[in-house]
Amino acid sequence: MLDADFFRRWMTATAASVEREADRLTALDSPIGDADHGSNLHRGFTAVRSVLEKEAPDTPGAVLVLAGRQLISTVGGASGPLYGTLLRRTGKALGDAAEVSDTDLASALRTGVEAVMALGGAAPGDKTMIDALVPAVDALDRSFAAARTAAEEGALATTPLQARKGRASYLGERSIGHQDPGATSAALLVAALADTAEVSRG
Repeated sequence: MLDADFFRRWMTATAASVEREADRLTALDSPIGDADHGSNLHRGFTAVRSVLEKEAPDTPGAVLVLAGRQLISTVGGASGPLYGTLLRRTGKALGDAAEVSDTDLASALRTGVEAVMALGGAAPGDKTMIDALVPAVDALDRSFAAARTAAEEGALATTPLQARKGRASYLGERSIGHQDPGATSAALLVAALADTAEVSRG
């Protein structure tokens, strides 16, 4: 079972990963976006890490709702509302339980991903974070490691796609040949989840 501490460690691991990869995310964003994806997410997840150290919610759902709210209030551009919605809706779907199962998390995360799709209007194949998140959620029923692999493969698979949503869609065919930064950061979030699960279960 997964408790609030597990979810705090997941968010902390994500913050560390985004900090390490911020320059790469911004480099990916430069040719097809506003060249600020890495710096925006770094600022947001640093704020998440800080608020979780101060407030320490006592349920998994409350951890994610607080993290999502913090991202919405601190991250500019589209990524704040999208990541904030993902975490808030996942947290709300987990409810008030003190511990949740892997299956509970998979189901709640699917709810969160569906909320992001509704907010942004994106579907798989549109060259967005959805291209990493949907395969990850599908694979989460098997294992955390399978979800990480699926997310990373989904992010890589955005390279030959033409963007149909978001800032990159304005470029038309010029968006082809660039890995999507949103899908790449989504894969970091899933990888941090898998890493946290590996550490907690030895």
